[in-house]
Amino acid sequence: MTLYKHIFFDLDHTLWDMNSNSYVTICELAMKYKLAERGITSIDDFFCKYKVINDQLWLDYSRDLIDRNVLRSERFKRAFSLFGIIDDQLAEEFGDDYVSHAPKKSNLMPHSIDVLDYLSSKYQLHIITNGFEEVQHVKIENSNLKKYFSNVITSDKACFKKPHKGIFEYSINLTAAEYKNSIMIGDSLEADIIGARDCGMDQVFYNPEKISHEEKVTHEISCLTELKNIL
Repeated sequence: MTLYKHIFFDLDHTLWDMNSNSYVTICELAMKYKLAERGITSIDDFFCKYKVINDQLWLDYSRDLIDRNVLRSERFKRAFSLFGIIDDQLAEEFGDDYVSHAPKKSNLMPHSIDVLDYLSSKYQLHIITNGFEEVQHVKIENSNLKKYFSNVITSDKACFKKPHKGIFEYSINLTAAEYKNSIMIGDSLEADIIGARDCGMDQVFYNPEKISHEEKVTHEISCLTELKNIL
């Protein structure tokens, strides 16, 4: 059995519950900006459409097809347009408020704290994330995750985004780890799993929705508690 010393976690959708925190924030902002009066009567419908747009923009961002400014300016502009609202000022102000408030939410994926308590006594834990430097640290601080991690490596700090090997090399060098004694845990096949695999690092694909795929992974789980059977 491989003797791991370092565990690298993704943050969003792996530990920090992006969907839940985003939904709560958008519900609050919908009240503030009176979206019902603008024709958005179902926040659930709005959120579902926004999520599809946001997920695609983040994928484009990870592939260096767009920059952060495009991601931030376009996601709500495009979502509002689906409801017939063409208002750049509204989209900008709503987006700015979202970035200010969402990272302060503290909902975590199920069993995150229990699993981190278990792992932190046995391994050195680190985070590798494509999220923005100034935002990810707010999330970690407000959700009481900071104490578990020796290092938080963002794509801003590393100057590379997952799945680029540069961010994994940066992380290995920063933590004085080795690929052979490290493992990456994340929810994205492309960014987390293939990125780590291509560098020779073992991986755990966190797949709570049990999506089908044909990628070769070291381990696959649908609940974080399953990590106790692996590590």
